[in-house]
This record gives sequence, structure tokens and C-alpha cells, in this order.
Amino acid sequence: MRWWDGDEPGTQRVRRRTSGQAVILLACTAQFLVVLDVSVVNVALPSIQQALSLSPSGLLWVANVYALVFGGFLLLGGRLADVYGRKLALISGLGLFTAASLVGGLATTAGALVGARAFQGLGAAALAPATLTLLTTTFPPGPARNRALAVWTAVSLAGGAAGNLLSGALTEYLTWRSTLLVNVPIGMFCIALAAVTLAGGRPRDQLVQLDVRGAALITATLITVTYAVTASHPHSQRASTAAAALVVSLICLAAFVVVEARSAEPRLLPLGLLRTRAIWLGNLLMLLVGAGFQIPLWYFLTLYLQQVLELTPLQAGAGFLPHTLLMMLVGMRVTPWLMRHVAARSLVIIGTAIAAAGFWWQGQITVHSTYLSGVLGPAVVMSIGGGLLIVPLTAVVTSGVSGPDAGAVSGLANAAKQFGGALGLAALIALTSRHSSTKADLVSGYAQAFAFTALILALVAIVAFALPSADSIRPPPESPRTIADAAGGRD
Repeated sequence: MRWWDGDEPGTQRVRRRTSGQAVILLACTAQFLVVLDVSVVNVALPSIQQALSLSPSGLLWVANVYALVFGGFLLLGGRLADVYGRKLALISGLGLFTAASLVGGLATTAGALVGARAFQGLGAAALAPATLTLLTTTFPPGPARNRALAVWTAVSLAGGAAGNLLSGALTEYLTWRSTLLVNVPIGMFCIALAAVTLAGGRPRDQLVQLDVRGAALITATLITVTYAVTASHPHSQRASTAAAALVVSLICLAAFVVVEARSAEPRLLPLGLLRTRAIWLGNLLMLLVGAGFQIPLWYFLTLYLQQVLELTPLQAGAGFLPHTLLMMLVGMRVTPWLMRHVAARSLVIIGTAIAAAGFWWQGQITVHSTYLSGVLGPAVVMSIGGGLLIVPLTAVVTSGVSGPDAGAVSGLANAAKQFGGALGLAALIALTSRHSSTKADLVSGYAQAFAFTALILALVAIVAFALPSADSIRPPPESPRTIADAAGGRD
């Protein structure tokens, strides 16, 4: 049998099919790592706090910094494959992500762990867009691409459920460190697969196409404002530090606006886009929705399940399955069908109102609540609401945008969700922090956090009436891509 370019047509078809399967395996495994690490430390947080003697604010950064850096550099990461080629972008992102996971898994101090999580976010920002680009450049439009995107979307959404369950199992039977170290063999496998599967490509020379300044400034803005919120809680003695951090964040934001307004190169965020009501208002709502549905829900609920209900890490991880599985079912099956019959704006309003009711119900927990009486019912309600609102809100935000701005708007929506989750968690911890660690005080703080989230979502439902009419928005035939954009983080 001959193994060169002159193989007979049948052999060439087999080799193309094998190559396509390898690309799907590579893209989906790498994307699974990115989504997994948004959630994989969640159930391990109490163990991390005990092992490293972390304060609540220190624990906040373990959960938060990944999302902040990931969101800040996500738009920049989307251009790396264009400039340097998809193989180099993918392997570089995987290498940084894997190395940071190793450092984090071996960390003995809070600073080392937080720093490793930050570099994980940086690697993920390069990696996540490259996985989708890999599929869209490998498979031409049509059934093959649709199938590849459907698998990629399913893996993205499944990463959320797997993150909590895997985190619980690893923490209970091994150690919290294994929640990070598990990335190392998977990352090395992906690097090897990329090296033998992908062609080198020819990178471009125009380094000016990378808006590194813009990405660094917006990330610095979010990190410093998050620190300011964290340091300003009622019992903090760092009021002057919080004020200084707020000033720094305003300076960084002003510098970002100047850079984006004056830059002649392709910018991270063309400011003219923000004049469109669907974009600026939709992303504001996306940020507020992220403040409840991204990190805060999982953060407070995992602490409640383990510190108050005294569930094991594995039981706590399994306790999140109703949230994720129901949200996947509604978001991938029910909502696309509803969008053919109901205006996207109406679904956003209805979904947010239902989610607010679920969070309000969750806020009624007491020290005497059980999983069945205090968690499962609210989980059903808030997950139905979340599944109904995320995809329609994404459709409204990205409606009427095409060409080179489409990627920027889609990336902005995903970044808004990540930033919303990070800022929301910081604000809720500041509002609900307690000196005492008795069960009664812990439950009171967690209940307040859920109640505040319910109020935020109720506000979103009201403001959503001001979204532009989107009666004409319908899910495209290749709906997996739309859902994939909505699933850029974890919902």
C-alpha cells in the first residue's frame, strides 16, 4: 500500500476523514479544558481555603482571577490564529495553560495559586478562540461543519457539569491539587496531537494587528475595580487602599478609551459599536446576568452545601447536576424552538423573571434546610430561567452586526459575562461578609447573596423592556454556533 500524496482516491478519503476526526478530538478536548477550569475549583474551594489558610477575599481571587484575565484577553486571543497561524496559537495557548496548571497544583501559598490561575486565564484566552477557528477552517460550510460545531457546543456545555462533579471526586478521593494537576496530562496529549495533526501554516508579519495595549488596559481596569470592591466591604480596614485602587481603575479605563479611539490598527473594541442600543444595553444586561449566573451562584452554593449541609465534595459536585443539565436541556432544545415563535426580547424578560424567582427562593434557606427543601426546587426554577434567557440575549446583542465587527461583538458579549461574574462575586462578598463563622451567620450571608442576585435579575427583567424589538431574530439553520457563542463561559 502506498502512503504518499499519490494514494488512490479511496485512501485519500479515509485519510481526510481520519484527519477530520483528529481535528474534532483536538478542538473539543482543548475547549473542554477551558470550560472545565471555569468551574473545576468550585467544589474544592473549602479545601483550598483550609489548606492555604485563605481569608474570604483571598478565596475570592482563586475563583475570580481566571475569569478576569480570560475575559480581558479573549478578544485579543481571537486574533492570534489570524496573525501567527492556528497551530502556533493553539500550541502556545495549551503550553501556557498546562504549565500554569502544574504551578497551581504545586502551589504552597495563596499568591502562587492566584498567579497560576491568572496565567491559566491568559492561556485559555488564546486557546478558546483557536478551537473554534480550527473547526471553521477545517470543515467547509455544510453538514460536516454543523456536526463538528454541534459536538463542540455539547462539549462546551458539558464542561460545566463535569467541572463540579470531577472537582468533587478529585477533592474527596485525592486532593484539591488534583483539580489543577489533571489538566497537565490532558494538555500534553493535546499538544502532541496538535503537533502531528495540524499543518504549520504561514503566520503574518503585522504585529501591529494585535491590540495588546487595549487588552492589558481593560484587564487592569477590571482587576483593580474588583480589588476596590473587595477591599471596601463594611468590616474592612482598607478604605484608603480601596479608594486608590478605584482611582487606578478609572485611569486605566480612560487610557483604554484613548487607545481604542486613536488606534489605527484593528482595535480590540471599535468604540463606534457602542452607539448601537442593542450592543451597549444588551452587554450591560449580559454583565448583570453574569453577576448571578457565572461565578457567584456556584461559589456561594458550594460553600453552603459543604459548610452548612456538610456534604462531601463528591456529594456537593453531584448536587450541581440538576442546575447544569436542566439549563443545557432548556438552552439547547426548548429555547431554539421558542425563538421561532416568540420574540427574543420577550424570552429575555420571561427567562430573567423566572430566574429571579428561583434566586429569591434560594435566598430563603435556613440552618434547618435540606438539599431537597432548600436547593433542588430553586435549582429547577433558576435553571429554567437561565436556559430561556442566555441564547435570546446573545441573539439580541449580536443582531444586525456582520463582517469584521461580528467577532468583536460576540467576544464582547462573552467577556461581559465573565466580567459580570467576577465583579458580581466581589460585590456580593463585600455586601454579605461576616466576622463570625457560625452556621447561622454563614447561612444568613449566603441567603443575602442569593436575595441580592434576585434583585439584580429583577432589575434586568425591567430594563430588558428597553431592548430594541427583535421580532425578526430567528435562530439560524446552524444554530449550534449561536448556542456556542452563548456558552462561551459557563452557565
